[in-house]
Amino acid sequence: MGFLAIGINHKTASIEVREKVSFAPEQMVEALGQAKQLGPVSEVAILSTCNRTELYCSTSDNDHQAVIQWLASYHSLSAEDLERCSYIHRDSDAVRHIMRVASGLDSMVLGEPQILGQLKSSFAVAKEASSVGAELGRLFQTTFSMAKRVRTHTTIGENPVSVAYAAVSLGKQIFSDMSQSNALLVGAGETIELVARHLREAGVKRITVANRTLERAKRLAQEFDAHAILLSDIPDHLVDADIVIASTASQLPILGKGAVERALKKRKHRPMFMVDIAVPRDIEPEVGELADVYLYTVDDLREVVEENQKSRQKAAESAESMVVVGVQEFEVRQRELDSVGILKAYRKQAEQIKQAELDKALKQLEKGDDAEVVLTQLARSLTNKMVHAPSIQIKKASAEGRKELVEWSQQLFQLDLQD
Repeated sequence: MGFLAIGINHKTASIEVREKVSFAPEQMVEALGQAKQLGPVSEVAILSTCNRTELYCSTSDNDHQAVIQWLASYHSLSAEDLERCSYIHRDSDAVRHIMRVASGLDSMVLGEPQILGQLKSSFAVAKEASSVGAELGRLFQTTFSMAKRVRTHTTIGENPVSVAYAAVSLGKQIFSDMSQSNALLVGAGETIELVARHLREAGVKRITVANRTLERAKRLAQEFDAHAILLSDIPDHLVDADIVIASTASQLPILGKGAVERALKKRKHRPMFMVDIAVPRDIEPEVGELADVYLYTVDDLREVVEENQKSRQKAAESAESMVVVGVQEFEVRQRELDSVGILKAYRKQAEQIKQAELDKALKQLEKGDDAEVVLTQLARSLTNKMVHAPSIQIKKASAEGRKELVEWSQQLFQLDLQD
């Protein structure tokens, strides 16, 4: 059984492609069920974030074509176009890839911690959908341990560098005094929580949180002394927003060009800074055409992110070395587990031989045969039958010139040929 990791990310695909290939939370169980029905796939988990969509599979033949074809079909895309911007990792490379992802080494923001939580969630959903078993279970648990080790023994997670941090840093470049700005946050998830924290640290005093459910918006707003509203209330509050940062799981844009245009007129064209962190996008791209609007997407944050993550490069080198060791350790454990089946079968065979010879000896004793003769015959018969198959195979290997197998047999049976 092998491992296969297939996906696209911010390095290989544009935001237009990534939003088409993303999975909404309500699609996950259905998608996992379909993917598990693919011929070569026995176990599967799906990770879908704003920066990547990846499938992790336990497979019988590592044929990636079936997975690519299904992924393209599910999202109504061309398989050829999708494959051109995809990466495919097999076996040890797949193990290394998922460990790098979990450790934040493959993220747009080097060392960002959110991806580990997202991976844990994807694994939990896959377990709930019964699409993962022992193989992927071991891989994910080992990966989580590796990510924890990286966080504990390197400084890769130090110095706040994230998409949320980058968004607020960009705002500082536009507004000289952030304390005078009003912020409207669309969504109430982990990313928006980080944004709110960074805004508070930057001096922003007035924050409004808009969400589909008011209760969740209120919970987040309470933590940051902010105001909570529903998404439907956004048009009424947009006029007061100097900063708008959006990150929801909506499949359709929440903010359109018309709504922003009307707000700008009421604002008398005071500038509005907008960041759309969501994939699919929460803000219509056409909003960026409006004068007085500074609209940025996830991809636009790269320059800010790259500048801030330089301090983490040295820590990343140490983390990469740890991942290499982690992959080796995982493969050793896998090989040990592979031998378990062989050892069980060998022991079963030996038990069967023993029982057959013992039954024969007991019958001879019941008939009154000499006990010493019976025991001697039992020992001889057991010895002959136990060494018969290995003897045949060693002779065959020697005749075929398979020297390495003959030498391995010497090591296996711990033989000293000098005796």
